[in-house]
Amino acid sequence: MAAPNVRVSGLTGATLTQPNPLRAGLIGKGILHSITPAMHEAEGRAHGLNFIYDLFDTNTDAWRDKSLREIVKETQRAGYVGLNITHPYKVEILDHLDHISQDARNLGAVNTVVFSEGERTGCNTDFSGFSASFARDLSHAPKDRVLLLGAGGAGCAVAFGLAECGVRELLIFDRDINQAEALVSKMQPHYPQADIQSLAVLDGAMAATLNGIVNATPVGMADYPGTAFPVEFLSPEMWVADIVYFPLETELLAQARAVGCRTMAGSGMAVFQAVHAFKLFTSLSGNPDRFIKIFAELVKS
Repeated sequence: MAAPNVRVSGLTGATLTQPNPLRAGLIGKGILHSITPAMHEAEGRAHGLNFIYDLFDTNTDAWRDKSLREIVKETQRAGYVGLNITHPYKVEILDHLDHISQDARNLGAVNTVVFSEGERTGCNTDFSGFSASFARDLSHAPKDRVLLLGAGGAGCAVAFGLAECGVRELLIFDRDINQAEALVSKMQPHYPQADIQSLAVLDGAMAATLNGIVNATPVGMADYPGTAFPVEFLSPEMWVADIVYFPLETELLAQARAVGCRTMAGSGMAVFQAVHAFKLFTSLSGNPDRFIKIFAELVKS
């Protein structure tokens, strides 16, 4: 007899069992309000799949005492097709994989794990998600000189994405200059044709030479109000992108639009990384327009 079609996210401490539906999940800290499950499950229904996407929040009692290794092992044993990985596990997960895609290896971070034939393969759809969003919204924007704000995990994926999209000169600014310099060193062997530099100070003279700005810091989120770039340096000739999507219109984007800049919101990266993960989990091509519609509905609610 087939196992009952019961949601087994572990949020109530339930024991994982072999699932009847197709199952995937997300591991991270403080993720109970994630909209990722709704996007994946809606796309699954559109393809006629009984697709269940669970959350494994290690801030909750059910998973606080479980290690990443244990959660990955339990979900694989229970028949999950794969997992998304978010903060703070994107680097730690590398130690628990059999194979790593070249993109993820270059970045040194994994946000998607696929289970297949008893093995675990790590990929990075943050990188591919940003690249796809940029290609859709800013493909014809000038890319001679671009400033990236933030050299952390998200900044690393964005930096590689910008280089992949043809940015000729990439300036990387982080409050921790050592982190910015480390990202420059990581990128240079992969993009020798690009001029990639760390930046110690944001000033008007530098800003006047920029084509575009990308914010990959938490500044602009509801809990981190403000802007990571001095808005008095904005000019109508610039384009401005933000990877923050709660709220969708950050203060930086609002100020940029007021000046007349072309802008790109963080929803694109969030949507396309989910689209790419869905294909890795199911081998089916997700419809970006459906993902975007669901995303917009969830953000408004």
